[in-house]
Parts: sequence; structure tokens; C-alpha cells
Amino acid sequence: MGEADFVIIGAGSAGCALAARLSEDGRNEVLVVEFGGSDLSPFIQMPAAFSVPMNTARYDWGYRTEPEPHLGGRRLACPRGKVIGGSSSINGMVFVRGHARDFDAWEAMGAQGWSYGDVLPYFRRMETSHVGAEPWRGREGPLHVTRGSLRNPLYAAFIEAGEQAGYPLTADYNGAAQEGFGPMEMTVWRGLRWSAANAYLKPALKRANLSLMNRTLVERIVFEGRRAVGIEVMRDGRRETIRARREVILSASAINSPKLLMLSGIGPAAHLGEAGIEVIADRPGVGANLQDHLEVYVQQECTQPVSLNPHLSIVGKGRIGLRWLVSRAGLGASNHFEACSFIRSAPGVEYPDLQMHFLPAAVRYDGKAAAKAHGYQIHIGPMRSPSRGEVRLAGSDPAAAPKIRFNYMSHEKDWADFRAAIRLTREIFRQPAFAPFAGPELAPGAEVDSDEAIDAFVREEVESAYHPCGTCRMGAADDANAVVDPECRVIGVEGLRVVDSSIFPQITNGNLNGPSIMVGEKASDLILGRAPLPRENLDPVLSANWQVSQR
Repeated sequence: MGEADFVIIGAGSAGCALAARLSEDGRNEVLVVEFGGSDLSPFIQMPAAFSVPMNTARYDWGYRTEPEPHLGGRRLACPRGKVIGGSSSINGMVFVRGHARDFDAWEAMGAQGWSYGDVLPYFRRMETSHVGAEPWRGREGPLHVTRGSLRNPLYAAFIEAGEQAGYPLTADYNGAAQEGFGPMEMTVWRGLRWSAANAYLKPALKRANLSLMNRTLVERIVFEGRRAVGIEVMRDGRRETIRARREVILSASAINSPKLLMLSGIGPAAHLGEAGIEVIADRPGVGANLQDHLEVYVQQECTQPVSLNPHLSIVGKGRIGLRWLVSRAGLGASNHFEACSFIRSAPGVEYPDLQMHFLPAAVRYDGKAAAKAHGYQIHIGPMRSPSRGEVRLAGSDPAAAPKIRFNYMSHEKDWADFRAAIRLTREIFRQPAFAPFAGPELAPGAEVDSDEAIDAFVREEVESAYHPCGTCRMGAADDANAVVDPECRVIGVEGLRVVDSSIFPQITNGNLNGPSIMVGEKASDLILGRAPLPRENLDPVLSANWQVSQR
């Protein structure tokens, strides 16, 4: 296929939504170009198996950070999906929209038309929520959003412990009130991972005007003057040019989108010069403003035989997998993040800045168990770190991995936030609801109590939550550090947009798959010149005493 009206680079969360919406009326020929292959593996489609594709080279780009200077030189994993569905095919399937104030902050930072009132209609359009209440939630969208069964008694203990500690309960953190303890939502439907590929791309590929070209490496965007007219790709060992009659749309992730812009001559002029790349547009913001969420595990031994740890053996996993293959049911049909909380770390914080994922097992993302018998854990981390990093080219070779440095924990606030986070988590585990289950603390360990000891634990054990964003920041067209304007158009050139999590001006509360899909939904209307969906004037519930009380 030599040309199309719209050429989308990347079949990830935003790219799949874009492909479906741009091809919907049949008027435009749309081509999606993806480097990864099929997502049909049961390890991708079975929700409980998500740690497998996340750690498999076939499905993950395998990026690692440069040595992080504030974490003792550690190099952290930075997984990005290299498969149909992108990172929505390898993630933990947790669905979080973000807080209303996150999007109001976007607009205040120059992203006009992206306030909460503007984006809420697109969150509703994209989802079929099976539990949440109208008018906050959608009922007819392609993305199924469900909740787990909460059968394990440890989930109830966690939610009850939050209430005992004085926190509110929330029936729907994606609805009116994010703050509090309650059930967690997941993109799982009828026992399957409901990725952006399953929700959007595969149904849309039945249309004659939508095509997918996978196992194809995009090397650069082709320009005539300052207008993007196509892409240069490597496919089956041959270099080819694919032309875009209307626009090229970059949806390749917060890591690969800035990389491709820089390879194509858009980015900081001095850096491009070092790589021997001709500058088409000097945009210093390309690759800058890199943000992420970090988290640690606070792990407890469980004194009753109710946790998932015994199922983590080879035999246990085999039984789970067999039942799932036969019936799409059982423990394989959940990601097991079925309860959570969003809380504030201190008085004076207007809306939640800490997120807790509760898991009725003591285990790491790499699948290694921390408890010999039974355990449970809370993943805890701050939501709005002031630290900023960058993505840079390693050279002019399109096949080379970029240099990624998040500059994690570079502000004192990061350290203070993690100390508060760990201490507030331990308080939850000390509540009466956990008394029937609570054994010794496995991590950080009872001896890790002082500020210095907690700091050392964080420095050695903190991990990415795998939420990179911000590297092609959206802002006003006259903002020298913005990369795209509020219509997702790359500033300084024509015929080129970026539509993915890289355009986030600031990271949102919680997991990023939901906001990334929303960006694809909203951008599709902008690209097609449609009037935006009417604004919603719904006010979120905020704590009445946030100025003077932590809870």
C-alpha cells in the first residue's frame, strides 16, 4: 500500500482509537503502521498473565533508562508495547481516567479545550461502563470497563481498613469522587484483556478503507519543505516510502514519538546537529518534560491461607491457565487489582496525590514471590512528582534505542512524598480489619523506620509504574517549549500531528491507558474538523476540609 489519506504511526492505545474513528464514515483511507506483530498469544489475552508479555522481548521494546543519578545509578525498566494494541496489550489493565483537576491543569498550561468539562464527553464516548453511574459514565462505547468479583476476603479487609483509618469510601473513583477507598476497574471483558486492539482496531479492520501494516519499522517522516507528506519505512529488508495525502499522525508512545520527531529533523537544534540530522523545525521541547509514576511495594505476610501466593507455582499457574483456556473464567480472568484507593498525602493538598493498588499476594512485577507461603501488598506511589527527565537520540540510526533519563527523585518533595506514602500505607495495615490476617512486614521491614532508612529503601527498591508521558507537550502555539498545539498539530510544520500520552502537559492521577485512549478519541474530531462534543458541567467531589486536614 503506497499511500493513504491518513497514515498513523503506531497501533497503540491512542492509535487504535484514532484508526477506528478516522475510518468510521468510510470517506477516508487510513493506514496504520506498526512495528510489532500479532497479539493472539494467550499470555496477552489472559488478564492474570500480564507480567509475561511485559517481560517478553517479542512484545516489548525492552527499553531501559540511563543510570539514574538519584537512585544510585540504577537502570530501570521502561516497557513499551511492541505488538498490536501497543502498551494496552502488555499493561496491567487498570482503568483510571485521572482526576478532574488534572485536565483543568492541562488547560491552565496552554491546552485550550482540554479541561475536564471538555474531555469528560470523550471518556463517556469511549467506554461501556458496567457499573459506574450516569451522567459520569458511558454506556455505548467500544471499551468495556468492568470490576473484579472481590471474592478474596483481603479486598474487603483493605477497603474496611481505609474506612477505619478515617478515609472516605468511593463507589466510583472514575465518577464523581476519586478520593477514597473502593473497588478498582479494569479493561477486561468476558475473561479477555480488552485492549485498544480488541476494542477498536480489530472491529474497524473489517472496513475496506482501513489497513494495517505491521512488522514495519518507521525510520523517519518525509517532508517536502515544511510539510509532512509521508513516512520512510523498513519492511522485509526493503526501504519504502508511504505517502499521506492528508496527514501523518504519530502515535508511537512517549518514548518513540519524540525519537521519530528528532530523527525527522524536529527537536532541539543543537542535539540534532550532534547526531548529524538536518533541522526542519527547532523545537527544544521535543523529548523534554518526561514524567512517570514511581511506586514501592509495602508487603505483609498473611497468617491465613487466603492469598494468591500458592497459585504462583508452575503447577498453580498451569491450573489457572487451563481453566481459563477452557472457560475464560477463574483466577486467570482477572488482573487481581480489584481494590484501590486515592488519598491525599497532607493537609493543603486539594485532590489525591497518592495511589494505592491492593493485591492479595506478595509478588513483584517480574513474577517473583516475596512470601514463602501467603502474603499481600499495597503498591504505593505519589502522583505528581516535580521531577522531569528527557528522551534523546543515541545517534542517527533509526534502529537504535533512544537514551532515556527520567531524573527520578531529583526533588526533595519526591523523598518527602514517599516517606509519607509508606507511613500512611503501614497505618492501613495496622487497622483492625487486617488483624485476622497480619503477619510480619516483609517490605520495607519493621526495622526500616527512620527517614534515612526509608530513603535508602526507596533508593534501592523503587520501581517505575510504567506511565511515561509528556515528551511532546501540548501548549499554546506561541509557547517556545510546546511541541503540539491544542489541536495536536506539531508546531512549526504542516501535515503532522502527535496523538498519544507524549502530548500530556502534566501526568494524570493513576494509570495512563484511559487518558491515552481519550486523547485518540478527542483528536479524531479535531483531525476531521468536527465540532467537539458539548462540554459537560459536572463538578467533582472534593474533600470539604482539604485545606486543613489530610483526610
